[in-house]
Amino acid sequence: MAAYLAKAGVKCVVFERELFPRPHVGESLVPSSTRVFNELDFIPVMEEAKFPHKLGAVWTADEQGKEYSHDWDVLGPESHAHIRFEERAQPGVNQIYTYHVDRGKFDMLLLKHAQKLGATVYQGVKVSGVDFSREQPSVRFNMGHQEMGVNVRMVVDASGRHTVLGNQLKLKVHDKVFDQYAIHTWFRGFDRELLTKSRAEGDYIYVHFLPISNSWVWQIPITEDITSIGVVTQKKNFAKSKQGREDFFWNCLETRPRLSDALRRAEQVGTFKEEGDYSYAMKQLCGDRFVMVGDAGRFVDPIFSTGVSIALNSSRFAHKDILGALESNDFSRASFSNFETTIARGTKNWYDFISVYYRLNVLFTYFVTDRRYRLDVLKLLQGDVYDEARPEVLTKMMKMVSEVESNPGHQWHKLLGDLTSHAFEPGAEASEPELVEVV
Repeated sequence: MAAYLAKAGVKCVVFERELFPRPHVGESLVPSSTRVFNELDFIPVMEEAKFPHKLGAVWTADEQGKEYSHDWDVLGPESHAHIRFEERAQPGVNQIYTYHVDRGKFDMLLLKHAQKLGATVYQGVKVSGVDFSREQPSVRFNMGHQEMGVNVRMVVDASGRHTVLGNQLKLKVHDKVFDQYAIHTWFRGFDRELLTKSRAEGDYIYVHFLPISNSWVWQIPITEDITSIGVVTQKKNFAKSKQGREDFFWNCLETRPRLSDALRRAEQVGTFKEEGDYSYAMKQLCGDRFVMVGDAGRFVDPIFSTGVSIALNSSRFAHKDILGALESNDFSRASFSNFETTIARGTKNWYDFISVYYRLNVLFTYFVTDRRYRLDVLKLLQGDVYDEARPEVLTKMMKMVSEVESNPGHQWHKLLGDLTSHAFEPGAEASEPELVEVV
């Protein structure tokens, strides 16, 4: 956001609570990110950093005891589905790959880029809140033991899952359905070609299904020899103790023996990290003199690298409304309606897509391997979710899930997951998450 505004000649200041570089989860990008990088002249920085190129994605499942027999490519006991981003041309995207990133390094480079474009950046400054009682908001923060403030024309909350304004203004609502947690770490020397069909797939992102309900593993290349591995599961499966959680990580991996054995042979780099409180929304994403972007406004389950995608694109859309508000000197909520409408549409589509995915994994892989639907699914996976109220392929997916639910004799009926079953009940609207207000 700061890079967009500074490039447009807007005087802006960033108050960053952390000291960069700092570790952060969310290491795999989607191709729609390239539009943002192109607009900010950031592609040369990405290339110079030599981040691994991400040309596609792979999903694997253990075939033993499962009925994942529909057109999957089979590798021994595992099933395998894949996509390549180059299969569908994207307007405004001029390369066939996106990136996997070390978020500590990537975020620092982006912050420095914003500074280079003219933004003022203060690191290690934690914002405590915003005073909206006067015409111009006052951003409050501490310098040492002294509380200070600065008056601004408007505020962009990009505080991530700290959700500064969402908490202060009591706008935050938790998602009672997607209560996923993750435990993850890095490994050196992991054989990334273990479950590949070809060596070219070694640097793809991998999603490994687990036979544990609503659980999966990510595999993301970070450097030539370091790989990020994370287990995502429901909160109810998550152990309470630190040792118990590490045991849980390995117990999950052992349900995929080839994957587990390869990780045991690799070197663990660093400690396990945990991510919780995954999914939530806000009653509104903007108001008079403020907008909330990225995780500060919405977070959906990370299965399709949604976090960074929504963050980058929300700044892409919101900065245009901000420039308009500056030009007209109208900072009312209505001035940011295009941003709010567009992001709400995109996150609804992500939410529907993920609801289908968790309800019936096999349906997702059926659609992605069917030539009639493949490019429509690929469009979603590329991050192009903002231009349609509901893509036709999502409607077809939901209809098929309902057919499987209503037919106990269907070969996929016993593969239905229970996490998002509510979304397909008669009269339910899958795009409306079950939310509970945080008091």
